[in-house]
Amino acid sequence: MRTTVLLFLLIALHTALLVAQIGGLSIGYNEAVILYTDSNFLHYYIQFFVNSFPYSDLALRLPMIALHIIAFFLLYNISRFYLVKETDRLWLMLIYVLLPGITSAALVVDPAGIKIVLTFLFVYLFLRFGAYAYLLLPLYLWVDASFFPLFVAVMLYGLMIKKYSLAVFGGILSLIAYTESGLNIGGFPHGHFLDALGIYAAIFSPIVFLYLFYVMYRRFITNERDLLWLIGAVAFGISIILSFRQRVEIQSFAPFLMLILPLAAQTFFHTYRIRLRMFRKRYQFLFYTALVILVVNTLAVFFNQHFYRFLKDPTRHFSYPMHVIKELSVQLHQKDIECVHTDDDRVQLRLRFYGIGECHRFVLSEHPKKQSDKVTIRYNKSPIYVIYVTKIRN
Repeated sequence: MRTTVLLFLLIALHTALLVAQIGGLSIGYNEAVILYTDSNFLHYYIQFFVNSFPYSDLALRLPMIALHIIAFFLLYNISRFYLVKETDRLWLMLIYVLLPGITSAALVVDPAGIKIVLTFLFVYLFLRFGAYAYLLLPLYLWVDASFFPLFVAVMLYGLMIKKYSLAVFGGILSLIAYTESGLNIGGFPHGHFLDALGIYAAIFSPIVFLYLFYVMYRRFITNERDLLWLIGAVAFGISIILSFRQRVEIQSFAPFLMLILPLAAQTFFHTYRIRLRMFRKRYQFLFYTALVILVVNTLAVFFNQHFYRFLKDPTRHFSYPMHVIKELSVQLHQKDIECVHTDDDRVQLRLRFYGIGECHRFVLSEHPKKQSDKVTIRYNKSPIYVIYVTKIRN
């Protein structure tokens, strides 16, 4: 009972913090593309909420937060198959909600949130009901062809357990997904390998990522390979191989590595407890250091607007692509401007969400013109965006 209360308190607190963050975010360009121009499952999912409620940031982001809550409980139930102690599961869930990549997936309209919850759903049903879970895979192919690593892992799992019909099934799905995803395995060596590792470290935090890699390697050499390990290892392996020749969207592969978290927790707590108390200090140091870094990263995300005062170039801020536009639209509405024209197609599309259409009566430009109004966006008294509005007279 106590564990259940703590579990619900954890997700309730994290959800409250996520909802509190919504007010400080504007719709991003990639989010606007998903909302207005895409025709995939995520587009219709977000459109349903946005059309059902008044156009607002809350309607835009609540669907992703809902997916995050579902994924949270799915991962907790997956962890039951690997962690015996309730306290171990609670520590795992705390680490999970503190991961920078999870906070991003819970707020940003992006396929990562869909992939995390659907991957967790498949694995939970597999652990709970066995082969019946494979019936979901054709549906996943329709949802998003970037489930390619999952299909490859299922194919290899079929080969590993000598169920060749499963291997053929996974192979067919992999081939279709590869064709539909447009994944390119060609190109010349460009050396994006370190960039890929850096992005993984940013998504998971450095210590957690290094430990996940260690667990994948350790389970490989000790032959402790199951479907969870295969999904994570295949996704990581494909992304790293591709990174030698091209820039890889690590965000498409990182959701599958989340499945290594229960395995990592199982390995860590087992390794910790088989040692005498006097030899546990370095494991305690590793754990609490990772926890402190995760807390600092989370605080940096939640209070990111305060960093602008330390930057000479605001565009170098990691959240800048998710800022400014909402505040700009408010100032335009205050000037009774309902439509503008700008040469920046990204800004034009983002303004559409806040009721600023496209017309040629007003022009937004980076440089002042005759009789133009200056609009300055400030965060915590720090100017981060300046634009000029000019009324075109016929």
